[in-house]
Amino acid sequence: MALEWVMLSYAAGAEAIMVLLLTVPGLDPLRKGLISVTNSLLKPFLSIVPFCLFLLLDIYWKYETRPSCETANSCSPSEYLRHQKSIMKSQRNALLIGAALLFYWLLYSVTGLVVRLDQLKNRVKKLKNDD
Repeated sequence: MALEWVMLSYAAGAEAIMVLLLTVPGLDPLRKGLISVTNSLLKPFLSIVPFCLFLLLDIYWKYETRPSCETANSCSPSEYLRHQKSIMKSQRNALLIGAALLFYWLLYSVTGLVVRLDQLKNRVKKLKNDD
């Protein structure tokens, strides 16, 4: 199961880096290449959405089937610690899923805005040249 979380964290990191590179001012010479790379990666990165839903179902299944260890008195200290670690891992993984989905949405939105801005700049340049 750890490999799935590593893959998701790498994908979320790649999305975050691409969003950052698209929004940083002063990278105009690289922007066309970044836009083409990002546009080509948007469809493969869309597979993150069902993957995140699968991982959310996995978290829910683990939550429903884990043994009940509500207080420290009802189980041994090692079982209680294991229970608390399991809860912390589930919360961390849920945050990772949320971050991956948020970064995909941001990447999709920012790419669309940058492409539209580039089209508008070209249109203004063409209108100035016609006058």
